[in-house]
Amino acid sequence: MTGVSTYQGLRPAEVAAAVGINPQTLRYYERRGLIEEPDRSLGGHRLYPDEVIMMLRVIKTTQRLGFSLDEIADLLELAGHRHPAGEGAGFRRRAEAKLSDVEARIAELQVIAETLRNAIAAGCDDLLECVSIPGCPIPFAEAGGRPT
Repeated sequence: MTGVSTYQGLRPAEVAAAVGINPQTLRYYERRGLIEEPDRSLGGHRLYPDEVIMMLRVIKTTQRLGFSLDEIADLLELAGHRHPAGEGAGFRRRAEAKLSDVEARIAELQVIAETLRNAIAAGCDDLLECVSIPGCPIPFAEAGGRPT
């Protein structure tokens, strides 16, 4: 709830410094609805409650886990509405899906790493020359065939 307050809350720069973000990010999260717009001082300064620091840490940690801001907004919305156990709408189900995505990306990256190792071991110094050599380790066949 916004309004004019005599509350001595935290100014944007203090909140941003405590969480390790810049004040523009703080305002962006407000506009996105991830955090509530704070009360203002009599002088018009934004004054955030102490609890916003924990909320911002949750948001930043969830981002580091690979969740987008849209996904985080959904998770925060769900957190505000308690669902019966087993309903499948909470963090656990979404974390399982995210883990599956991450594991798939790791598998793709392992294939890329192995292909690059093979290209280095084969001495591929010029991409166009390398692809013209039979047995080139770069998988052009999977990408629609070798260039002509």
